[in-house]
Amino acid sequence: MRPLPGTRACVARPLRRVASTSALSLRAWRSPRLVGCLLATWLIWGSTYLVIRFALVSFPPFFQMGSRFLVAALILLIYLRWVRAPLPTPREWRNALLVGTLMLGCGMGLTAYAEQSVASGLVVVFIAVVPALTILMALPFGPRPSRSEVLGIALALLGVLWLARGSGFGTSPTGLVAMALASLGWCLGSILSQYRFQLARGIAGFFSEMLCGGAVLLVLSLLMRESVQWPPQASAALAWLYLVVFGSLIAFTAYMTLLAQTRLAVSTSYTLVNPLVALLLGVTVGHETVTAHEWWAATLVLLGVVVLFVGKQAAAKRRHA
Repeated sequence: MRPLPGTRACVARPLRRVASTSALSLRAWRSPRLVGCLLATWLIWGSTYLVIRFALVSFPPFFQMGSRFLVAALILLIYLRWVRAPLPTPREWRNALLVGTLMLGCGMGLTAYAEQSVASGLVVVFIAVVPALTILMALPFGPRPSRSEVLGIALALLGVLWLARGSGFGTSPTGLVAMALASLGWCLGSILSQYRFQLARGIAGFFSEMLCGGAVLLVLSLLMRESVQWPPQASAALAWLYLVVFGSLIAFTAYMTLLAQTRLAVSTSYTLVNPLVALLLGVTVGHETVTAHEWWAATLVLLGVVVLFVGKQAAAKRRHA
């Protein structure tokens, strides 16, 4: 699973030090390993939204997301036991339950739910506004946004409103509501994990979040009486396996490597690339229909995210000058 935009608390302080004191050197850019990690976050996470739609053929949304995260969590648990890393404390488990419910149960569960009626490319464009929402919701905790950041937020939100008037979301009110709630849930979970309900450090924090979020999603699946097609279609089974191995494990490991060894601007660049990858895959591979109106709206959203992204980097440089 691609993590929608937002830095986890378990790495927040180290990330601030990395962002303020280091720059990615030319030597690092020549590293095939780092280039591979960058491509993984760009391409794999950008492709997961279309793959979710393929898996929906046999796996309903909440069951699909819940089983995916539980399996990924168990694999991480095996790794944690192998390296004898400490498990989360009871307080950290409580935090993982809250954050996992918001970010995975609400954020990813409702995203998959929306893809039942909305094209995957339009869904990820809607998600691209998450950085702007996160800044707005974090105002009580963090610094005030700069003028360029405010401009980026305004453009991104205007683009999303324009996108919502298109045929993709316009003909699916439930999909529009689901995406709005998914984005808000992801943003709130991200903010609370940074300022109030911190997860365990490192992989233990992500393991606990996936385990708790996956369990919540399966409970929701039972309450909604979702029906799984068994045996699943081969294409749906392969899509589900792709989400577990590539989306939740490989791309996640690549993202953690980038966080540790590159500037924050580089490690979070997937937020700019994923919408383009998802739109192109949706139109070409998924044969999804995106109108000219929606292309223009998507362009406005991405322009806003770029302006916001540049504004954040400029503000960070001023603060650390």
